[in-house]
Amino acid sequence: MQAILRAARVLLIILPVYLVGAHAAARHGVKFSADEIAFAAEVAQAGGPSQAAVLDILSRVKVQSSILEAIARPAEAVKPWKDYRPIFMTDQRIADGVAFLRANRALLTRIGSEYGVPPQIIVAIIGVETGYGRNLGKYRVIDALDTLAFHYPPRAKFFRGELKQVFLLGNRLAVPIEQLMGSYAGAMGWCQFMPTSIANWAKDEDGDGRIDLWNSLPDITASVANYFQAHGWQNGQPTAVRAQAASDARALDAANSEPLYSVRQIQAMGYEPVDRVNGDALATLLTLDGAQGTEYWITFGNFQAITRYNRSPLYAMAVWQLAQAIARDAAS
Repeated sequence: MQAILRAARVLLIILPVYLVGAHAAARHGVKFSADEIAFAAEVAQAGGPSQAAVLDILSRVKVQSSILEAIARPAEAVKPWKDYRPIFMTDQRIADGVAFLRANRALLTRIGSEYGVPPQIIVAIIGVETGYGRNLGKYRVIDALDTLAFHYPPRAKFFRGELKQVFLLGNRLAVPIEQLMGSYAGAMGWCQFMPTSIANWAKDEDGDGRIDLWNSLPDITASVANYFQAHGWQNGQPTAVRAQAASDARALDAANSEPLYSVRQIQAMGYEPVDRVNGDALATLLTLDGAQGTEYWITFGNFQAITRYNRSPLYAMAVWQLAQAIARDAAS
């Protein structure tokens, strides 16, 4: 008898969940998977919209095959540095960055000072991510994240978490959920933040009660700066310096951008920085296939901070070199 009662109690808990799902499906002629129904219940239990409201939105989602194709072969993934660099280091992108910095100098100076991040780094990120707000993505975020959460098994868990976060952000965003536009992976705004990045690091810098990464330059620039501050950017410290390799230079195990060696240790292995740097500073070595041959770079903690935005060292080098070019031309 006790077993029967326990089973009945479980049924009373579970049945409403599936009835809500069935009700939403009946309204829109959509058949939800068990995962989607459970997801909607999970969002509601976490303090988001009701299960019915979540399913109502999901009922209008369009699964996009082009998203699955795009994530299977990201555009710059296999390019060497000699081919990757020209994508971002163009005369036009540099000139547009200079114009953006000059037009918003007061704001960028204030944000840079408040968060301890150079204005040119903030500008370069925006330039690399969206061409200073010109290319914000062509997909509805809800379509992108649903497609990847429920139809891309290799990273379903990650994107399910991002989809959940969209619903939990709710009224914190300046744009309704179904109108959010972004990349094929669900990144949003001028700075292409994923939903969890918005939740953790985006700033309502203009104080209007909403996070607006589409139309508010204070929110956009402060969010980028806050991200870098939170991920270890140290103002005034080096980012990367070119190095020359001796003929007998030893191979250096540097699988990622984590600074594990002192500059002196790197020098002892046969790599000499072309500019003067603190020999005690922690760094690592990055080897790139450049247009003129192999390039050696000694990279520091700030370089690793850029890779926290995007793990690719090529991305980080592109951001850093673009920032240097923007700062140089803006000062001239």
